[in-house]
Amino acid sequence: MSTGKTTLGTLTGLAIGATAGILFAPKKGSKSRKQIMDKSNHYVDELKLQYNKLHDSLAEKIRSTKNDAENLLGNEKAIEVLNSLITINNDRIEGYETASNETEEPDLKNLFAQFISTSQKCKKELVREVKKRGGKVSEGTKASGEFFRVWMDVKAALTGKDRKTILNSCEYGEEKALDSYNNALVNHLEHLSTKQQIIIAAQKSLLKTDHDQIKSLLDALVDA
Repeated sequence: MSTGKTTLGTLTGLAIGATAGILFAPKKGSKSRKQIMDKSNHYVDELKLQYNKLHDSLAEKIRSTKNDAENLLGNEKAIEVLNSLITINNDRIEGYETASNETEEPDLKNLFAQFISTSQKCKKELVREVKKRGGKVSEGTKASGEFFRVWMDVKAALTGKDRKTILNSCEYGEEKALDSYNNALVNHLEHLSTKQQIIIAAQKSLLKTDHDQIKSLLDALVDA
């Protein structure tokens, strides 16, 4: 940019000098005045050209800086969204491992193992995307609030051998997991790449399948 300023300054000086030459040229020196006028016009044209180049260069640098800032912010937001879904899957893995250890019913053990497998697969894909963006992968769980209550309800239900309460608690947990995926796809879509949107939508379908299995088991209890 300093080179552009130097060139612009030089041309400005030449244009001013040429204009002065016109003003102070001898009255009878029409040929001289014409030559000076031509040079003056040339320098003015060059001055305009260099000004436009400098203006465009500055505008491009401003746009580039703005885009870099927006990309950085978008990248951080995408990592945040991906990590929130990793946390949800960490919750499911830990919760269903607890539930599987507590129950003695073979069909529920198999069901919980299937759900653990689903979340392990989802987590692996999400972790890969976070690392691609240079982010730190979330290792924790939501060990407070609604998800914690869900798994405590499951544990209490398992202790009491209350199958309906177990399934109701699991269904509630699955609905909360689906809510998190819906939130990512509805409210944070602009921060996610097309590939990430496809991954999250596919994972949501897997969780919906798990949810529907729980609901089918609950419906069977009602119909029994």
